[in-house]
Amino acid sequence: MGRTRPGERGPPGPGPAAPPAPPPRRARALALLGALLAAAAAAAAARAFARYSEAQQDSALKTLGTEGLFLFSSLDTDRDMYISPEEFKPIAEKLTVVSDSLQPCDGAHSSTLGGPLSAGLCLTGSIPTANYEEEELPPDPSEETLTIEARFQPLLPESMTKSKDGFLGVSRLALSGLRNWTTAASPSAVFAARHFRPFLPPRGHVELGEPWWIIPSELSVFTGYLSNNRFYPPPPKGKEVIIHRLLSMFHPRPFVKTRFAPQGAVACLTAISDFYYTVMFRIHAEFQLSEPPDFPFWFSPGQFTGHIILSKDATHVRDFRLFVPNHRSLNVDMEWLYGASESSNMEVDIGYIPQMELEALGPSVPSVILDEDGNLIDSRLPSGEPLQFVFEEIQWQQELSWEEAARRLEVAMYPFKKVTYLPFTEAFNQAKAKNKLVHSILLWGALDDQSCSGRTLRETVLESSPILALLNESFISTWSLVKELEDLQNNQENPSHQKLASLHLEKYSFPVEMMICLPNGTVVHHINANYFLDITSMKPEDIENHVFSFSSTFEDPSTATYMQFLKEGLRRGLPLLQP
Repeated sequence: MGRTRPGERGPPGPGPAAPPAPPPRRARALALLGALLAAAAAAAAARAFARYSEAQQDSALKTLGTEGLFLFSSLDTDRDMYISPEEFKPIAEKLTVVSDSLQPCDGAHSSTLGGPLSAGLCLTGSIPTANYEEEELPPDPSEETLTIEARFQPLLPESMTKSKDGFLGVSRLALSGLRNWTTAASPSAVFAARHFRPFLPPRGHVELGEPWWIIPSELSVFTGYLSNNRFYPPPPKGKEVIIHRLLSMFHPRPFVKTRFAPQGAVACLTAISDFYYTVMFRIHAEFQLSEPPDFPFWFSPGQFTGHIILSKDATHVRDFRLFVPNHRSLNVDMEWLYGASESSNMEVDIGYIPQMELEALGPSVPSVILDEDGNLIDSRLPSGEPLQFVFEEIQWQQELSWEEAARRLEVAMYPFKKVTYLPFTEAFNQAKAKNKLVHSILLWGALDDQSCSGRTLRETVLESSPILALLNESFISTWSLVKELEDLQNNQENPSHQKLASLHLEKYSFPVEMMICLPNGTVVHHINANYFLDITSMKPEDIENHVFSFSSTFEDPSTATYMQFLKEGLRRGLPLLQP
């Protein structure tokens, strides 16, 4: 009794006295030792996590490749190597403009993310379109026809940049297709009015200025671009047929779909009456000027634009005109290969074509005339001259200005134009009036057409939501051609404009320079496009060393970097604005 079995505790007894408290120095040593042990444990945990993260990165790199990992990392904003629905949202929004349907293709489609699209499949249209196929119907003698005339003045060789050094290093053979293209392939052609049915708006789409796609663009920043190493366009289908036939009047090898986005043709209504529409359109197409055994030479006008006035049932065309705008000093991009493979060296230049235009010689008319009983009446006078028709004047009920319609089509092709880009001198006048900084882009080719040298810029950062919001809120924006500012700099008639141009050109480096300026033209901050692309090109080692810190606010490193550029410009420039 009174004993405890092994493993049991007895009642507490007086026991030995508690040990004395350690002296202060010993307490500090123990505390330091504990801290060191905790730090060591934390460091070990961090190393283990780093090894785990590094292993994940290595695995992802092997699976996706460098460019694939870049795209994945730009979406993985919390860097946990998983894409949540919220993180996937930006790419989902992008992909809504690309068709979710796939069809077999000839392998001509290629992607910057890894060559030809896999399994011989390619993306088709970006927007659902009406099922329309150009029917090869036999000619109907009673249908109306019209004659369209081609007017063509060849590209001016002296407008090309390479002309300044006498085309030094440029093979004469490389430019042979360009030099030999001096006239339109078909000076005139006859079309049936019904051939222009694809220009009618889709059913239920009759709002003035609301764009629709005649030929949808199939490319985006995610799908890449089409092969350069091609000579002959694919057979046109559906609504492509009329565009192909029209452009073939200039040259026998038109490509209705360009190699680079945005492709296709977009249109909107500019006038409506009881029986007629006026349709304005914009077409992005290009031409292949070479044939084997020469290497490919691509001729890409900035855009084709124009209008058509036609009856609502497309049985009568009142007017038609298509042309390449020539109001700028440069309006055509040219690219040619020095080899027979996609990886061959490519030369690039830009130039000016004075005239490239198609126009109807008059309204469409029937080739034969029937009386009330259906009997054929001779459509020619005894002299052999055709009968003259008198057309009623169209009473338009709704109309939209050409300028506003052109702006809406431009925004449909280029979402970055949701920001207003004013002409150069007008932008600085607005900046003075509103006491704002100027966001200015100086480049070799036009930013808002296919002769552009800033494709990557406009298709990524300039159309991202946070950039659009900041530009609209805090800046007056403009873009300019280098050649136009050089002309302005040499113009002695307006010293203030001369100074603005000089301040810009002092900071310019090829090919594109982005600048933040005071209203007086002083450049407070600038960055070159090549440097910008270099610092936003993520490598695996950059990921490991945390060169970029992703935020859920931004879609990718490019957007984050451009946002930093704009904010740094605000930081430098706002204190210098006149109160």
